[in-house]
This record gives sequence, C-alpha cells and structure tokens, in this order.
Amino acid sequence: MPRKKASEKELTITWKKSAIGRKEDQKATITALGLRRLNQTVIKPDTPVVRGMIKKVEHLVEVTEG
Repeated sequence: MPRKKASEKELTITWKKSAIGRKEDQKATITALGLRRLNQTVIKPDTPVVRGMIKKVEHLVEVTEG
C-alpha cells in the first residue's frame, strides 16, 4: 500500500439518510463510496472524484474534514 503524503487530507463520510426511493445512480454512488448500512462511517482521501460523489448524494450523507 502506498504511503500517504503529509499534505493529503481525508474526509470522514457518514451515511445518515436512507436511499430507499432514490434514483439508482444515487444508490450506486452510496455503494461506490463503500457505505453498506445507515450510520456507517468511512474515511476517503480528499480528491476531486470523491468530492463529486459526495456532491451527488450530499442530502444523504454527512461529511467532516480531518
């Protein structure tokens, strides 16, 4: 596993609201972020790709920088 650069930031993403009744692409985005159940938290690198995924489901997740 490659080492992280000292300047790399991380985002803590917590799934807070159900995806039932949401569009399939939003459900797929939740899965792609690595979230499997409500209130689960994952840590992802702060990259433009991850930021775009969060933007798509911002109404379903809670994000903190750290």
